[in-house]
Amino acid sequence: MVSPASRTLRIASRGSELALWQARAVEAALRAADPETPVEIQVVRTTGDRILDVPLARIGDKGLFTKEIDDALLRGDADLAVHSLKDVPTRLPEGLVIAAVTTREDPRDVLIRHDRSSGGLDDLPAGAKVGTSSLRRRAQLRALRPDLEVVDLRGNLNTRLAKLDAGEYDAILLAAAGVLRLGWAARISAYLELDAWLPAVGQGALAVVTRTDAPEIRERVGVLHDAAAAAATAAERSFLHALEGGCQIPIGAIGTVDRDTLVLHGLVADLDGEPVFRSTERGVLEEAAAVGHRLAAELSRQGAGEVLARIRRATHGEVEQPAAP
Repeated sequence: MVSPASRTLRIASRGSELALWQARAVEAALRAADPETPVEIQVVRTTGDRILDVPLARIGDKGLFTKEIDDALLRGDADLAVHSLKDVPTRLPEGLVIAAVTTREDPRDVLIRHDRSSGGLDDLPAGAKVGTSSLRRRAQLRALRPDLEVVDLRGNLNTRLAKLDAGEYDAILLAAAGVLRLGWAARISAYLELDAWLPAVGQGALAVVTRTDAPEIRERVGVLHDAAAAAATAAERSFLHALEGGCQIPIGAIGTVDRDTLVLHGLVADLDGEPVFRSTERGVLEEAAAVGHRLAAELSRQGAGEVLARIRRATHGEVEQPAAP
């Protein structure tokens, strides 16, 4: 049931520092748009928050960071949820909808070095230990620097930086958006440019999710919506959905918007970084989903479909069915 305007607007969020920063940013925007309506944040602990000692690809990623929050929305315990869009499955549970996609923060990945020096991947010495929890990052790293040691890295941003500072890794790979939002730009050693390294689908954007039966809530969060970011990420998510990808599959994509034109770059890689398939599709904003499907079809034609099938066979029975970016 829709909360009346006189009632508190309840935002469900994970409890990490970054998740709360994101929820508070949405809270501030909603308060600015409607100062009369009280807003509060409710912390919900997810499966991904509880299991920190197992690689993401082995857990399975069907709503890994969203399921419990989705359940709170569907029960009516919250009115809306704020997620990193890259964590939101391409198929939401029945009864939920992405009501707004926010203006995108820098979508690139970044390299942060233990020695706090500047310099990118090319500057790391052979055999350096690089931490990441992402198969997408692992595959691209192996394709570019097969001489490096890739080590699994879990935990929130604070935990990952603490492990780096303790000397467990020579460098780690993170999403620029989280690092920038928490004010740690000075820790960045290098940005990984999009012409050589693709991010996760939806990276840098926030998704505001509501119930489909709550049109009043959807209307109120409309002030947060960025049409260009929504079109770009819709194409990326369509690409991912067509390939049936998730955290168990090395898939990257980035959509960019120039006036009425949408450009989508995508890649699919094998787990060891060889082969890597890349291509680009273009279209108008209104056909974002079709652009994503065309790109998926093109990479499948190149041979990406066989690689994805092989990865799924190799992981069958060890992980849950992939569904989320």
